[in-house]
Formats: sequence, structure tokens, C-alpha cells
Amino acid sequence: MKSTGPSPVITIAEQPGTLLVKYHGIQVAASTRALVMLEANYPPVYYVPWEDIAEQYFARTDHTTYCPYKGDATYYSLKVTGHEAANAVWRYENPKVSVEQIRGYVAFYPDQVTFEVLKNIE
Repeated sequence: MKSTGPSPVITIAEQPGTLLVKYHGIQVAASTRALVMLEANYPPVYYVPWEDIAEQYFARTDHTTYCPYKGDATYYSLKVTGHEAANAVWRYENPKVSVEQIRGYVAFYPDQVTFEVLKNIE
């Protein structure tokens, strides 16, 4: 799909503090290295390094999507006892050069998880 308008401005910044991600009260990720992406009129999206997730709660699915600005996304479902959120997590394994910072990171649909940011004490 071609767009005749300009590319949206995408900014990626480090998220200060520690980002906790919970699904039905269970912590599925915690990171002091999270990123926050701002893109066009979309709400902010948190990205967490793969190394900072609790992999036992993630199950890769066959679902994929394509973004002309970020590339091909692969998806994961979150699974905890008694609950499953299909395709609630995504990642760009080979992101476009303009968003290379998110390589090795995953993002979460905010309606599926809760986020908490803790201030780091120095």
C-alpha cells in the first residue's frame, strides 16, 4: 500500500525508571531499559527488551502484520493460569533502519496488560 503523504514522525526515547508489565496480576516483564515510541496520533507504545520478559508466559502465534514504517511484526499470546490474550504482544525481528532501536524488543497492547512505572532511586 503506497501513501502519498509524508511519513509519520516516529520518536523513540528511553523510558525513565523501571517499567513493570502485568497480565491478570502476574508480572510478565520488568525492565529498566524500556523504550517508549510516539507515532503520529497513536497513544505511546512501550517496548521492552526480550531479555526482560518472563518467557514462560509468551507463546508465539502464526499472526503477522506489516507496517510500512516499521516492517513485519510477529505476534505472541500471553498465557497465565485460566487466562489467554491472543496476539497481545508483538515484535519487529528485522525492523526498518529508521526504527532499528526496537530490534530485540517486544510491545504490548495496552488493553491487555497493565503498566506501572517505578522511579529509580539513585
